[in-house]
Formats: sequence, C-alpha cells, structure tokens
Amino acid sequence: MKKIIVILLMMLFVCTNTVFAGTFKADAKTKRIAAGTRFQIEFLQSVTTSAGNEGDFFTAALKDELKTNNTIILPKGSVIRGSISNVKTAKRFSRGGMLYLDFDHVVTPNGRQIPLDLSVVQCNDRIYYDGGLYNSLGYGEAIKENYNKGVDITKNATEYGLSVGDTHPGLQFLTTPFCAVGGFIGGVGYVIGDSVADMFRKGKDVILTKGETITVQLINPIDVPVY
Repeated sequence: MKKIIVILLMMLFVCTNTVFAGTFKADAKTKRIAAGTRFQIEFLQSVTTSAGNEGDFFTAALKDELKTNNTIILPKGSVIRGSISNVKTAKRFSRGGMLYLDFDHVVTPNGRQIPLDLSVVQCNDRIYYDGGLYNSLGYGEAIKENYNKGVDITKNATEYGLSVGDTHPGLQFLTTPFCAVGGFIGGVGYVIGDSVADMFRKGKDVILTKGETITVQLINPIDVPVY
C-alpha cells in the first residue's frame, strides 16, 4: 500500500513539474503583434452577398510574413478563419448588398489557434461607416451617377463641336452650339431613362473572389508563440 502511495505521489510530482515547465516555456517565448498593425490577407474561397449566409465560415491566408527584429512571428500563408456576421442581399431601387465579416482566429505554425479581432481598412469594394462592405448604396446614389454621366455626355459633345475647328477653322462656331444642344438633350434623356430603369434594377452585390486580397488591421494586440 505504501509503495502505491509513493508511486502516485511521484507521478503527481512529475505531472505538476511538466505543466509548470510547459507554461513557463510558452510565456517565455512569445512575440506580440501590436494593435493597429496592418497586413494583407488573401481569400481561399469566394464570399458574396448573393450566395453567402450569416454564419457561413471562410478562410484566408497571410499574403506576407509578419516579423519583428528579423524574427518571423507568423509566416506567409498562415491561415485566418472567420465567418459572415451579417449579410444584406441586393434589392430593387438599386439597393446594393452589404457584407459584414467577423475574423475569429489565426492558426500558428505549431497548430495553435489564437483569437484575433480584425477590421477591414482597404478593399476593392467600399467600406461603410460601421465596417460593412458594399458596392452601391441605393437609388439616390444611382441618380447621382446618372447625373454625372449626363453631364459627361453634354461635355463630350460640346468638346467634339469645338474640335471641328482644328481641321476646319471657323466651322466650330456652327458645330459647337449644335453639338452642345444635342449633347444636353442626350444627357437629359440618359438621366431620365436610366433613373427610371434604376427603380426596377437591383443594386450591386459584394463579391470577394477566391484569391482577392484585402487589407486588415488588428484592433487588439495578440501574443504569438515563437519557436
């Protein structure tokens, strides 16, 4: 009976030392990535407002290694996992889709999963004030775009009328007013026609294709084991 007790005590002593040694080793060999650090990640599959649903998972990879003082903290290709926290599909009246991403953790080279909190700071699509990604906001924005295109039509037509004088001096005094009026009519017609169409047209979807790169920023610092 005494031998069994001694053996159990020895096993408990060895296990306790191993746990404390492992904890000390992990604490002693970590490197911190500061809050505010920006880096690029590449999507490993497509994520869209047309096909994605709230809760869908996605994976991305570090575009370049993260290092400090020549020590690599996270190598290129480290996997970052996340999910869609909210998605709004495109609707009529040119209301575009909106995509919200939640980044969960990064996988270290030794397989550890370290929680991280990221925000998107640069993307091919635009970023809303609350962090959502979007491509078009709605009917008001569509009308504004139509107006700008109508102005361009008038401007281009007028410039064409003026350019006639380069090859036929004096003729521009006739062609410029004619082209300006024609361009104005054409521009107004475009604005009205396309604005009516935008009432029935769906807005643009947010599409993050496989291989697309975005820039993210750390909201809180993370400590990564370095071996």
